Amino acid sequence: MKCPYCGFTQDRVVDSRESKEADSIRRRRECERCQKRFTTYERLDEIPYMVVKKDGRREKFDRQKVLSGLLRACEKRPVPAAQLESIVNQVESYVMDSAERERSTVEVGELIMRELKALDTVAYIRYASVHRDFKDVHEFKSELESL
Repeated sequence: MKCPYCGFTQDRVVDSRESKEADSIRRRRECERCQKRFTTYERLDEIPYMVVKKDGRREKFDRQKVLSGLLRACEKRPVPAAQLESIVNQVESYVMDSAERERSTVEVGELIMRELKALDTVAYIRYASVHRDFKDVHEFKSELESL
């Protein structure tokens, strides 16, 4: 932290407390060169992680939306909930590891399908039919034959 009075970069924290709304931390600091005190506020980075839809729209990443899609694909299938949670965690990590803070839904969907393919082929086909938006029976049949 740079002292606003003398520009020195060494200081010590005298007091630290949470704000009333619990969304930031207030710190009283004292410059080690000029001994003047100043206050800083620390907040969480609030820029959301985004997914870019096929039509170019941007949407906030929603972990629950990924999970609900997986639950629909795995409905009445012998897939443990822990496995679905693991896939959701992988997807979330993938999105948050992006330097640009965004990933395309195509990339996210491909990751999900890779995991589902290894887990349950019926769930994979269900998810792929929605994600890849099969236009006719031939596309659906060719996907089945590739399995």
